[in-house]
Amino acid sequence: MWFKNLQIYRLPAPWAFAPEKLDEALRPHAFTPASSNEMLRQGWDSPRGNGSLVHVVNQQMLLLLGTEKKLLPSTVVNQVAKARAAEMEEQQGFAPGKKAMKELKERVHDELLPRAFTIRSNVWTWIDPVNGWLVVDAASPAKADDVIKLLLKAVDRLPLESLRVQRSPVGVMTAWLQEDEAPAGFTVDMDTELRATGESKAAVRYVRHTLEPEEVRRHIAAGKQCTRLAMTWESKISFVLTESLAIKSIKPLDVLKENDAVTRNDDERFDGDFMLMTGELSQLLKDVVEALGGEAVA
Repeated sequence: MWFKNLQIYRLPAPWAFAPEKLDEALRPHAFTPASSNEMLRQGWDSPRGNGSLVHVVNQQMLLLLGTEKKLLPSTVVNQVAKARAAEMEEQQGFAPGKKAMKELKERVHDELLPRAFTIRSNVWTWIDPVNGWLVVDAASPAKADDVIKLLLKAVDRLPLESLRVQRSPVGVMTAWLQEDEAPAGFTVDMDTELRATGESKAAVRYVRHTLEPEEVRRHIAAGKQCTRLAMTWESKISFVLTESLAIKSIKPLDVLKENDAVTRNDDERFDGDFMLMTGELSQLLKDVVEALGGEAVA
């Protein structure tokens, strides 16, 4: 398994919190399927389906937040309520008022909810207690917030902080493009976004397009700054670094895809992939932080 997007948080390194203790803390918030009259249900699920809420490989921990959400579009509720209101008008001779219409929509919603489709989604979280990383595999901060909120509810006084660096990612990425030189161990790839800082918010995006240094410098001279930059680290992992310090679109390259050949079953393959991923991503995160001037001191 490989995470595709990293929302990055910091724990003390090392974080001396036993997996057994974490499992015990998560247990009261374990996932159970939503009842017929619930719109949303979230909770911690077993990453490997064996009952354990914390999967551990080589000291690295893996958590899984499960979410069940009912799909009941407001357009469907409004359509049924409108038909019911027409029937009521025909029977009583006048249309339902504002308050009666609101109550009607609520009744229709409650009636339709048990028959609504249920969508299941998972969000993975990796905890590196050795190096002090907590990483949520989520493209948006909102999805990561769901994980963090439930984690803070489960673990009393969790010493968790957002990752902060000395230098602005926007300023540093812009400088890399302007100087046409990536930091040691990194190469710049063919995807980037340059955005104006003024009211216009004008943006230029390069997608699978060679970045011509002179052309890029003209955009920078015109006031645009780099907000997204595709890079490759040590010829092993390609990714996109964003202005918010999220790492997205992660892809392990061919040099890291040799793990399957030496594993014998699904469990071994899963654990082998997880161990490979965590080992490489821990070093990637360290190098990204160094390239951005190191961690900010509180």
